[in-house]
Amino acid sequence: MSIEKQPSSPCKTWDKQTIVVHDCHDERHYGAVTMPLYQNSLFTFPCHEEFYEALDSPLHYHLYSRGNNPSVNELERRLALLEGGEAARCFASGMAAISASIMSAVKAGDHVICVESVYGPTRQFLSSYLLRFGIETTFVNGECMASIEAAVRPNTTLLFLESPTSMTIRLQDLRACGELAQRIGATTIIDNTWATPIHQNPLALGIDLVVHSLTKYVGGHSDIMGGVIIGSKERLERIGQEEFLLFGGIMTPQTACLAMRGLRTLPLRMERLGQNGLQVAAYLEQLPFVKRVNHPGLPSYPQYELAQRQMSGCGSLFSFEAELPVEQLQAWADRLEFFRIGVSWGGYESLVQVVRPQTAEENEPFVLVRLYVGLEDPNLLIGDMSRSFQALDL
Repeated sequence: MSIEKQPSSPCKTWDKQTIVVHDCHDERHYGAVTMPLYQNSLFTFPCHEEFYEALDSPLHYHLYSRGNNPSVNELERRLALLEGGEAARCFASGMAAISASIMSAVKAGDHVICVESVYGPTRQFLSSYLLRFGIETTFVNGECMASIEAAVRPNTTLLFLESPTSMTIRLQDLRACGELAQRIGATTIIDNTWATPIHQNPLALGIDLVVHSLTKYVGGHSDIMGGVIIGSKERLERIGQEEFLLFGGIMTPQTACLAMRGLRTLPLRMERLGQNGLQVAAYLEQLPFVKRVNHPGLPSYPQYELAQRQMSGCGSLFSFEAELPVEQLQAWADRLEFFRIGVSWGGYESLVQVVRPQTAEENEPFVLVRLYVGLEDPNLLIGDMSRSFQALDL
């Protein structure tokens, strides 16, 4: 069966909660309330005429699961609708989606502009891996449009954004970036993992491609790896024919079913997580040794007005800067009962990470601590932090 001949997908006029929850009655699957797991590598055809049609257009037919799988396609349709895009392609990880999106926008000799506080592996891909193809990247302060504009070269073909960033929680003016890219003929890509499609829709602000790590909020249970690229049908068709099919970093149908499970509750979880995170951030802001809390929902946040303009809410990942020795903050974090130490975020569990100092200086002005506030009672989390601070005489 061709992709186009499948039953209609969720309606574009539905609100986001309905998009992720409601399925129409599906006779193909005996009225099953969720999309079944299509755990097969290939699809067969009743005659060679249909088989040859599929061979000539593998992205528009169910031919081989490296191209299309119904379980994955259903997730892609929902994500595209949530983000306001025409099409989406899911990948095996967030980094697979990021690298594929970048490779779709550059060629040998091109120049890229990227925000300096971007996700670490993305920075490594741009600063090191792409150099072998003669592709250079300039890293800029994304909070300042002047610094982005000053970095433009005649061969600039890509602006890679991450707003908010996942460590320092910095924003870029997405509409201004989209307008700049249009003037210079460059593509814009944003990592929108922090805000999710629930709280930010960059395509509506003039950004060309949106990528997400589905490992985080969308999965929601810390048990999958996945990524997605969302954008126009034309751009996703090109990516599908090249970076998607040829690199082979596809999402498995098993992962897609788990991601769909997480997607069903994403709006509700984001609402609760946003409330929890803001409550914990407000507590930390009152502590005398905390220099700054990097949370876009706080009125004290330097880019608060921009956050209000381009986001409808906040996630629960943020950081704070403390004027304390790194060893003392590590001891504080080690004593916490309800925060586990680890990378990633977006699940139900709260996490803490004392960021390793970036320089060899012994007396750095502050230490950065990243917190992910989960679905536990925020009062318990605050009490946990308070007790640990008190145990260290802070």
